[in-house]
Amino acid sequence: MSTPTTLSLKKIYSGKVRDLYEIDDKRMLMVATDRLSAFDVILEQPIPEKGKILTAISNFWFDKLAGVVPNHFTGDKVEDVVAAAELPLVEGRAVVAKRLKPVAVEAIVRGYIVGSGWKEYQKSGTVCGIALPAGLKEAAKLPQPIFTPSTKAAVGDHDENISFEQCEAIIGAELAAKVRDTAIALYSAAVEYAATRGIIIADTKFEFGELDGELILIDEVLTPDSSRFWPLDEYEPGRGQFSFDKQYVRDYLETLDWDKTPPGPALPADLVERSQARYLEAYERLTGQAL
Repeated sequence: MSTPTTLSLKKIYSGKVRDLYEIDDKRMLMVATDRLSAFDVILEQPIPEKGKILTAISNFWFDKLAGVVPNHFTGDKVEDVVAAAELPLVEGRAVVAKRLKPVAVEAIVRGYIVGSGWKEYQKSGTVCGIALPAGLKEAAKLPQPIFTPSTKAAVGDHDENISFEQCEAIIGAELAAKVRDTAIALYSAAVEYAATRGIIIADTKFEFGELDGELILIDEVLTPDSSRFWPLDEYEPGRGQFSFDKQYVRDYLETLDWDKTPPGPALPADLVERSQARYLEAYERLTGQAL
């Protein structure tokens, strides 16, 4: 009997990286693919085994941060909900998660000034409308972490940075404050641990859902897709940093004549290979284990 090529569960959503499948009205299967997106565009070449690496890193952080905020895990095993013949399709890259109403903003926390934040700061001295001290260098550490939410765009569209006031208008003042405070608490706990592993977490993006009025951490957590990881021993403000994340791919794409709309340009084979190596190194450095 041949191995199935698709899951028999009903697919309910396909994102930039993750596909969601319906189990029942309370649970879903979340599958991390090897797809790579940059500038909100899904690129043609996948990164081999990337979905497994992301799932392992996320699971590590969900467990480590469980004391800060509840997460979307149901406690069910993948093999309990996926047919045995189909398990090879999702081995190591799937989790059983609660079906929740997502909070309609992305919760971004920045501890260092880099990326779109650095570009805005150079023009206006602010990041997402937050005034910062004058004279900061690229990649400088901020006096304290800042919460800079963004909109959640549809696949293929671009997320947009918004002010905290705009965030309040979208999700309400009470929920906005809860999301901000929880995101900063998660980031601060992660930064403290990562430093013991020789890694700086420059910034990251969290996603939350709600269940019976309770904030729940969902999607992925502190992976190379959602975060910037820098080696602590090579950190030097005033320049771009070596990174264990997809910044490497972004930097390459910035050298091309591409308008950041689909379809994305092809990536050289050696770039794909080195990207996989960086994702793996991020896992091994953070956890102290080989995958």
